[in-house]
Amino acid sequence: MIEFTLDGRKMEAREGETILGVARRMRIEIPTLCYHDEVSPFGACRLCVVEVKDGGKWQILPSCQTPISKGMEVRTESDPVKESRRLAAELLYYKFPGVPVVREIAGKLGVTIREEDKESNDCILCGLCVRACREVVGVAALKFMDRGLGRENPEPQIGFDAEKCIGCGSCAYICPSGFVKMEAVDGKRIIWDKVFHMASCKVCGRYFAPIEQLEFISRKTGVPIDNLMMCTSCR
Repeated sequence: MIEFTLDGRKMEAREGETILGVARRMRIEIPTLCYHDEVSPFGACRLCVVEVKDGGKWQILPSCQTPISKGMEVRTESDPVKESRRLAAELLYYKFPGVPVVREIAGKLGVTIREEDKESNDCILCGLCVRACREVVGVAALKFMDRGLGRENPEPQIGFDAEKCIGCGSCAYICPSGFVKMEAVDGKRIIWDKVFHMASCKVCGRYFAPIEQLEFISRKTGVPIDNLMMCTSCR
Protein backbone atom coordinates (compact mmCIF):
# COMPACT_ATOMS: atom_id res chain seq x y z
CA MET A 1 0.00 0.00 0.00
CA ILE A 2 1.08 3.60 -0.66
CA GLU A 3 0.88 6.16 2.14
CA PHE A 4 -0.13 9.73 1.31
CA THR A 5 -2.12 12.63 2.77
CA LEU A 6 -5.63 13.53 1.63
CA ASP A 7 -7.17 16.72 3.01
CA GLY A 8 -4.84 16.57 6.00
CA ARG A 9 -5.54 12.91 6.81
CA LYS A 10 -3.08 10.04 6.42
CA MET A 11 -4.39 7.56 3.85
CA GLU A 12 -3.34 4.41 2.04
CA ALA A 13 -3.87 3.68 -1.63
CA ARG A 14 -3.39 0.63 -3.77
CA GLU A 15 -0.64 0.57 -6.38
CA GLY A 16 -1.85 2.44 -9.49
CA GLU A 17 -4.93 3.88 -7.78
CA THR A 18 -5.81 7.44 -8.80
CA ILE A 19 -6.72 10.33 -6.54
CA LEU A 20 -10.30 10.21 -7.82
CA GLY A 21 -10.49 6.49 -7.14
CA VAL A 22 -9.41 6.95 -3.52
CA ALA A 23 -11.68 9.97 -3.04
CA ARG A 24 -14.71 8.03 -4.25
CA ARG A 25 -13.80 5.10 -2.04
CA MET A 26 -13.66 7.51 0.90
CA ARG A 27 -16.96 9.16 -0.17
CA ILE A 28 -15.27 12.49 -0.88
CA GLU A 29 -17.27 14.22 -3.62
CA ILE A 30 -15.27 15.39 -6.62
CA PRO A 31 -17.29 16.64 -9.63
CA THR A 32 -16.74 15.21 -13.10
CA LEU A 33 -18.54 14.96 -16.42
CA CYS A 34 -16.16 12.90 -18.54
CA TYR A 35 -15.30 10.10 -16.11
CA HIS A 36 -16.80 6.61 -15.86
CA ASP A 37 -15.51 3.62 -13.91
CA GLU A 38 -15.72 1.32 -16.94
CA VAL A 39 -13.53 3.33 -19.33
CA SER A 40 -10.10 4.93 -19.23
CA PRO A 41 -9.79 8.46 -17.77
CA PHE A 42 -9.72 11.30 -20.28
CA GLY A 43 -9.42 14.55 -18.31
CA ALA A 44 -11.49 16.56 -20.78
CA CYS A 45 -13.93 18.36 -18.49
CA ARG A 46 -11.29 19.61 -15.98
CA LEU A 47 -13.91 19.55 -13.24
CA CYS A 48 -12.20 16.89 -11.13
CA VAL A 49 -9.03 18.90 -10.48
CA VAL A 50 -7.35 18.81 -7.08
CA GLU A 51 -4.29 20.48 -5.61
CA VAL A 52 -1.30 18.16 -5.38
CA LYS A 53 2.06 18.56 -3.68
CA ASP A 54 4.52 16.00 -4.95
CA GLY A 55 8.19 16.85 -4.75
CA GLY A 56 7.79 20.16 -2.92
CA LYS A 57 5.55 22.11 -5.31
CA TRP A 58 1.75 22.51 -5.25
CA GLN A 59 -0.01 22.19 -8.61
CA ILE A 60 -3.52 21.75 -9.98
CA LEU A 61 -4.02 18.32 -11.60
CA PRO A 62 -6.97 16.22 -12.83
CA SER A 63 -7.71 13.65 -10.12
CA CYS A 64 -8.97 11.08 -12.65
CA GLN A 65 -5.57 10.84 -14.33
CA THR A 66 -3.22 11.34 -11.39
CA PRO A 67 -1.99 8.18 -9.66
CA ILE A 68 -1.12 8.25 -5.98
CA SER A 69 2.59 8.33 -5.13
CA LYS A 70 4.33 7.87 -1.80
CA GLY A 71 4.27 10.97 0.39
CA MET A 72 1.95 12.89 -1.93
CA GLU A 73 -0.25 15.57 -0.36
CA VAL A 74 -3.68 16.23 -1.86
CA ARG A 75 -6.24 18.96 -1.25
CA THR A 76 -9.71 18.49 -2.72
CA GLU A 77 -11.40 21.67 -1.45
CA SER A 78 -8.74 24.40 -1.35
CA ASP A 79 -9.50 27.87 -2.74
CA PRO A 80 -7.37 27.30 -5.89
CA VAL A 81 -9.24 24.02 -6.51
CA LYS A 82 -12.65 25.66 -6.10
CA GLU A 83 -11.72 28.50 -8.42
CA SER A 84 -10.29 26.17 -11.07
CA ARG A 85 -13.43 24.02 -11.01
CA ARG A 86 -15.67 27.06 -11.19
CA LEU A 87 -13.80 28.42 -14.22
CA ALA A 88 -14.02 25.03 -15.97
CA ALA A 89 -17.75 24.84 -15.23
CA GLU A 90 -18.22 28.41 -16.42
CA LEU A 91 -16.56 27.58 -19.74
CA LEU A 92 -18.72 24.48 -20.16
CA TYR A 93 -21.84 26.47 -19.38
CA TYR A 94 -20.82 29.19 -21.84
CA LYS A 95 -20.50 26.60 -24.62
CA PHE A 96 -23.47 24.40 -23.65
CA PRO A 97 -25.92 26.59 -21.69
CA GLY A 98 -28.97 24.42 -22.36
CA VAL A 99 -27.59 20.98 -21.44
CA PRO A 100 -29.21 19.96 -18.12
CA VAL A 101 -26.20 18.09 -16.71
CA VAL A 102 -23.93 21.06 -17.46
CA ARG A 103 -26.38 23.50 -15.89
CA GLU A 104 -26.69 21.36 -12.78
CA ILE A 105 -22.99 20.96 -12.13
CA ALA A 106 -22.18 24.58 -13.05
CA GLY A 107 -24.78 25.81 -10.58
CA LYS A 108 -23.31 23.65 -7.81
CA LEU A 109 -19.87 25.11 -8.51
CA GLY A 110 -20.98 28.73 -8.20
CA VAL A 111 -21.79 29.69 -11.80
CA THR A 112 -24.84 31.93 -12.24
CA ILE A 113 -27.40 30.04 -14.32
CA ARG A 114 -29.91 31.87 -16.51
CA GLU A 115 -33.42 30.43 -16.36
CA GLU A 116 -34.22 31.62 -19.88
CA ASP A 117 -31.68 29.33 -21.60
CA LYS A 118 -33.44 26.87 -23.89
CA GLU A 119 -32.92 23.21 -22.96
CA SER A 120 -30.75 21.25 -25.40
CA ASN A 121 -28.95 17.93 -25.75
CA ASP A 122 -25.73 19.12 -27.34
CA CYS A 123 -22.65 16.93 -27.49
CA ILE A 124 -20.28 18.19 -24.77
CA LEU A 125 -17.28 16.32 -26.22
CA CYS A 126 -16.69 14.34 -23.04
CA GLY A 127 -15.47 11.37 -25.10
CA LEU A 128 -17.37 8.78 -23.04
CA CYS A 129 -19.10 7.33 -26.09
CA VAL A 130 -15.82 7.02 -28.00
CA ARG A 131 -14.07 5.25 -25.13
CA ALA A 132 -17.01 2.94 -24.40
CA CYS A 133 -17.26 1.90 -28.05
CA ARG A 134 -13.53 1.24 -28.31
CA GLU A 135 -12.67 -0.14 -24.86
CA VAL A 136 -15.83 -1.90 -23.68
CA VAL A 137 -17.50 -3.01 -26.90
CA GLY A 138 -14.30 -3.39 -28.93
CA VAL A 139 -15.74 -1.93 -32.13
CA ALA A 140 -14.35 1.63 -32.45
CA ALA A 141 -17.23 2.95 -34.55
CA LEU A 142 -16.82 6.41 -32.97
CA LYS A 143 -13.87 8.77 -32.96
CA PHE A 144 -13.02 12.41 -32.38
CA MET A 145 -12.87 14.54 -35.50
CA ASP A 146 -10.77 17.55 -34.54
CA ARG A 147 -10.45 20.94 -36.12
CA GLY A 148 -7.20 22.49 -37.30
CA LEU A 149 -4.97 22.86 -40.35
CA GLY A 150 -6.03 20.62 -43.23
CA ARG A 151 -9.31 19.68 -41.53
CA GLU A 152 -12.76 20.68 -42.71
CA ASN A 153 -14.46 20.68 -39.28
CA PRO A 154 -15.21 24.17 -37.92
CA GLU A 155 -15.51 22.63 -34.43
CA PRO A 156 -14.46 19.31 -32.88
CA GLN A 157 -17.12 16.64 -33.20
CA ILE A 158 -17.73 12.91 -32.89
CA GLY A 159 -17.35 10.96 -36.12
CA PHE A 160 -19.49 7.88 -36.74
CA ASP A 161 -18.48 4.87 -38.86
CA ALA A 162 -21.72 3.17 -39.90
CA GLU A 163 -19.88 0.14 -41.27
CA LYS A 164 -18.39 -0.70 -37.86
CA CYS A 165 -21.39 0.09 -35.63
CA ILE A 166 -23.28 -2.96 -34.30
CA GLY A 167 -26.11 -1.01 -32.68
CA CYS A 168 -25.42 -2.16 -29.13
CA GLY A 169 -26.43 1.18 -27.63
CA SER A 170 -23.49 1.52 -25.24
CA CYS A 171 -22.84 5.05 -26.47
CA ALA A 172 -26.43 6.11 -25.77
CA TYR A 173 -26.31 4.53 -22.32
CA ILE A 174 -23.12 6.32 -21.27
CA CYS A 175 -23.81 9.74 -22.86
CA PRO A 176 -24.41 12.27 -20.04
CA SER A 177 -26.04 14.97 -22.16
CA GLY A 178 -28.63 12.95 -24.09
CA PHE A 179 -26.98 13.81 -27.41
CA VAL A 180 -26.74 10.17 -28.48
CA LYS A 181 -30.29 9.02 -29.04
CA MET A 182 -31.58 5.48 -29.51
CA GLU A 183 -35.09 4.69 -30.72
CA ALA A 184 -37.02 1.43 -31.02
CA VAL A 185 -39.65 1.24 -33.78
CA ASP A 186 -41.40 -1.87 -35.16
CA GLY A 187 -38.62 -4.36 -34.50
CA LYS A 188 -35.90 -1.90 -35.45
CA ARG A 189 -33.39 0.13 -33.46
CA ILE A 190 -32.29 3.51 -34.76
CA ILE A 191 -29.06 5.02 -33.51
CA TRP A 192 -26.78 7.59 -35.17
CA ASP A 193 -29.37 7.58 -38.00
CA LYS A 194 -28.55 3.96 -38.78
CA VAL A 195 -31.38 1.39 -38.72
CA PHE A 196 -30.71 -2.01 -37.14
CA HIS A 197 -33.07 -4.98 -37.41
CA MET A 198 -33.67 -6.57 -34.03
CA ALA A 199 -33.47 -10.30 -33.38
CA SER A 200 -36.50 -11.90 -31.74
CA CYS A 201 -36.04 -14.49 -28.99
CA LYS A 202 -36.72 -17.97 -30.36
CA VAL A 203 -38.45 -18.88 -27.09
CA CYS A 204 -40.64 -15.90 -26.14
CA GLY A 205 -40.52 -13.92 -29.39
CA ARG A 206 -39.44 -10.67 -27.74
CA TYR A 207 -37.09 -8.39 -29.65
CA PHE A 208 -33.92 -8.23 -27.57
CA ALA A 209 -30.79 -7.30 -29.57
CA PRO A 210 -29.68 -6.07 -33.00
CA ILE A 211 -28.78 -8.89 -35.37
CA GLU A 212 -25.47 -7.13 -36.12
CA GLN A 213 -24.58 -7.25 -32.44
CA LEU A 214 -25.27 -10.98 -32.20
CA GLU A 215 -23.24 -11.60 -35.35
CA PHE A 216 -20.36 -9.62 -33.82
CA ILE A 217 -20.52 -11.67 -30.60
CA SER A 218 -20.62 -14.89 -32.61
CA ARG A 219 -17.49 -13.90 -34.56
CA LYS A 220 -15.64 -12.89 -31.41
CA THR A 221 -16.55 -15.91 -29.30
CA GLY A 222 -16.99 -18.66 -31.87
CA VAL A 223 -20.46 -19.41 -30.49
CA PRO A 224 -22.91 -20.29 -33.30
CA ILE A 225 -25.34 -17.43 -33.79
CA ASP A 226 -28.31 -19.79 -33.41
CA ASN A 227 -27.18 -20.38 -29.82
CA LEU A 228 -27.40 -16.62 -29.18
CA MET A 229 -30.99 -16.24 -30.34
CA MET A 230 -32.48 -16.20 -26.85
CA CYS A 231 -33.08 -13.22 -24.58
CA THR A 232 -31.55 -13.20 -21.10
CA SER A 233 -34.91 -14.06 -19.53
CA CYS A 234 -35.24 -17.30 -21.48
CA ARG A 235 -31.68 -18.61 -21.20
